[in-house]
Amino acid sequence: MGVKPPRNRAFTIVVSVLVALASIPVLIIVAASGAPTHTVLAVILASVPVVPLVLFYLWLDRYEPEPRLLLALAMTWGAFVACFAAIVLEGVGGVVTGLHDNAAIAIVAPVVEEACKGFFLVMLLWWRRDELDGVLDGIVYAGLIGVGFAFTENILYLAAAYNGTDGVGPGGVSGLAGTFVVRCLLSPFAHPMFTAFTGIGVGLAVGSRSRWVRWLAPLGGYCVAVLAHATWNASTIFGFGSVVLVYLVLMLPAVGGLAAVAMWARRSERRMLALALGDAARRGLLPATDIGWVVDLGARRSARAYARRWGGPAGEHAMREYQQAAIELGFLHSRFLRGTPPPNFVARGQEYVARIGAVRPRIAFPGQVVPTR
Repeated sequence: MGVKPPRNRAFTIVVSVLVALASIPVLIIVAASGAPTHTVLAVILASVPVVPLVLFYLWLDRYEPEPRLLLALAMTWGAFVACFAAIVLEGVGGVVTGLHDNAAIAIVAPVVEEACKGFFLVMLLWWRRDELDGVLDGIVYAGLIGVGFAFTENILYLAAAYNGTDGVGPGGVSGLAGTFVVRCLLSPFAHPMFTAFTGIGVGLAVGSRSRWVRWLAPLGGYCVAVLAHATWNASTIFGFGSVVLVYLVLMLPAVGGLAAVAMWARRSERRMLALALGDAARRGLLPATDIGWVVDLGARRSARAYARRWGGPAGEHAMREYQQAAIELGFLHSRFLRGTPPPNFVARGQEYVARIGAVRPRIAFPGQVVPTR
């Protein structure tokens, strides 16, 4: 593995510091949201949709799993930095614009919250562009930011519903149950979905050679995110019937559409990787016979099982290392073929080829002779 570039270290340090600083006031706000038992109950209930949503995004991210540290930073950014910034900016926005109550919910909140969540994606685009390979990566990072943001927000809403404060529900168990059903069971995907539009814009910007697209795609994605968020918030103002209508007519189709886009993006990645690695193989960068064992998810699992059976944990680790290096080379080579190679293209390419060359003699795919160790 190569040495982490200074820009990568700077991004990690800056985001980690911001998360640490923002977590203090957010935790104080959460602790002050009600009696300790109420707050603990709200935290437990708000956690219910988190695990399945996170697992879904990790499942989407199987071709080239993003660094776990970056995924954790994305989620904690949503939970702490975006939430705290939104609380502060919404308060300031209400004073500046004179919009309060319903108008603030429908107008100020969507603009501010999507900006606070989306800023992490902009920083990724600016500082860690190497980690963004397209639309699917944008959706994954955006989704985890939204999951984190919704987790903290749901804690506050659930505590308020139980306490009967801020006009949220009648209070007690009935208020808590109603809020839990609406926010944690029926619409846990709302914030991840809104921010996914910004993520799509960022993903399009990464793969484009047009300067206009690089600027306008993230901005356009943000505008769509704000519009979707505002539509949902506005529906809550006009009563239960309006919420049901927007949920059935707009929210569910939008979620289905985004899921379809994510699946399409993943299938497109397979075709793209096959083409890119085919070209790389013709240039002598890796054996052409290995490509199917790298780009097909089922074949990848079979190869790892085979490696584990013959080489134990060390053999499986070597197979994973080889497949990961080949996939990273495929993404990088695809950007070269599209005419959008990153500035460090040569250094990264040499690193991946070196990793492939170092590991390949120690592995074999099903049907091949296992090397003697």
